[in-house]
Amino acid sequence: MSTALTGPAAALGIDMRAGVESYFKYVNDNGGVNGQAIELIVRDDGYEPEQAALNMHYLIERENVVAVIGNVGTPTAIVTVPIAEERKTLLFGAFSGGDVLRKKPVSRYIINYRPSYAEETTEMIIGLLHAGIAPTEIAFFTQRDGYGDAAYQGAIKALNTYGFNNTDKLVHGRYTRNTLNVEDAVATLLDAKTTPKAVIMAGSYAPSAKFITLLKKELPDIWFLNISFVGSTSLKNSLADKTNRVIVTQVVPSLNTNLSIVDEYILAMSELNASMEPNEVSFEGFIIAKIFHRGLLNITGLIDSESVIDGLESINGIDIGLGLDIFYDETEHQAIHNLWPIYLMSDEAISLDWKILSLQDKGL
Repeated sequence: MSTALTGPAAALGIDMRAGVESYFKYVNDNGGVNGQAIELIVRDDGYEPEQAALNMHYLIERENVVAVIGNVGTPTAIVTVPIAEERKTLLFGAFSGGDVLRKKPVSRYIINYRPSYAEETTEMIIGLLHAGIAPTEIAFFTQRDGYGDAAYQGAIKALNTYGFNNTDKLVHGRYTRNTLNVEDAVATLLDAKTTPKAVIMAGSYAPSAKFITLLKKELPDIWFLNISFVGSTSLKNSLADKTNRVIVTQVVPSLNTNLSIVDEYILAMSELNASMEPNEVSFEGFIIAKIFHRGLLNITGLIDSESVIDGLESINGIDIGLGLDIFYDETEHQAIHNLWPIYLMSDEAISLDWKILSLQDKGL
């Protein structure tokens, strides 16, 4: 794994690592895979593409890994995907909905768990339009890189699909990756000719929290819709008591559900590190590790990158506890297309019904 263990996105990398490690510990404690233990080697890239590229070369060429799993971020994926393909090494379950990981036709060496950012922003656009918010009342706040671009373009495509083509007139504030310099983006929204009622956000948790806090002072009734990459727990913790009107489209079920995999995950996390708070990011790490393990169990001979891919592509309709079936084959390299949007509240996060936007705006 090459991930952010330092810098403003560190919580995401730390949590992804913990989730993967928790499941691998469970596997190893129960005899491993045909007697072989799974070893997770983690390198810190600080959410910077240059270091991620160096890490990929190190892991593949020096450590001879059979797969790279759970990398965090789209800007890092932009450089790690070509390396994985060139070196014919599986890149699995990246914490990103970027298009670079979702080529058509699919790349043999890139296999995903989560939905795309385009799927997330489409869900947002549909929800906003059904709640009575006009396209001209939607604004954007995005990271100035491939991650922000992927989310923004997904939303624009969805608006075009619903007949709105004047998207170049929509307000779009941006900030630089690994900084908290969001003031210009805030000013961009405040200077808009049409006051936005909702802002679609593609940022990491720290700058997103600062942006929300600053904009709320001037526009207390605006809705903030965040892409899953933000990490809802990290965002909620960063916002403290300012979570009202904040939405996150999650790619994992709520931890409050009675799904069997939730209990498995919480137990595994407690056995790995009882001091770590369960959250949606480490839960995703646990999920991808469990899927990866299922792929390993389909291998009868030598375990290498090619056989791991074959093993994963042999997963045809299994429920790992999510309440839905997972499929992979040579043409389908994304496990799910489901989203679980939530509404952040001061003391909890609840499942979102998009009607809440229109009901709250009417004072109901």
